[in-house]
Amino acid sequence: MKVIALPARKLLVALFCAILLTSELTRSLAVAMPDDPWTAAQTVQPAQLVIELQQEKDRRVLVIYVGVKTLYNGGHIPGAVYYGPGSAEQGISDLKKYAATLPKNSDVVLYCGCCPLEKCPNLRPAFAALKDLGFARLRVLILPTSFNTDWAEKGYPVQKGS
Repeated sequence: MKVIALPARKLLVALFCAILLTSELTRSLAVAMPDDPWTAAQTVQPAQLVIELQQEKDRRVLVIYVGVKTLYNGGHIPGAVYYGPGSAEQGISDLKKYAATLPKNSDVVLYCGCCPLEKCPNLRPAFAALKDLGFARLRVLILPTSFNTDWAEKGYPVQKGS
């Protein structure tokens, strides 16, 4: 085996670049972090959700937006419903009331996209609330940066207004 000696400075630069690329890749492919109440299996990427929403089938995916109303009105996934922000007690209460009318085996996808996923104050409480209610087919739409960046700017369908 041939060992290549690199000057210390080049080695540090290469190591720094590798760490930077790895962290950016991890962030862009984020599915479930250790503090998240969901598992990787309980996530869906935007491209996959678009395919699911376009399929004609008896059981449709129910998409619930759990961010703030102004962002919902500005643009949301077509057909998505809104019952309040997941970060507000009233929003969680309204979400639970709505969820009580649904079968527990409903295919539910929650999303927010107000800000970077790791900082979102809405998604985790909403997911935990529905999980505690016993929803078996509950998933989170992974929008690492924002709804605008990870959905709208990619050309996926957007509905404006309420």
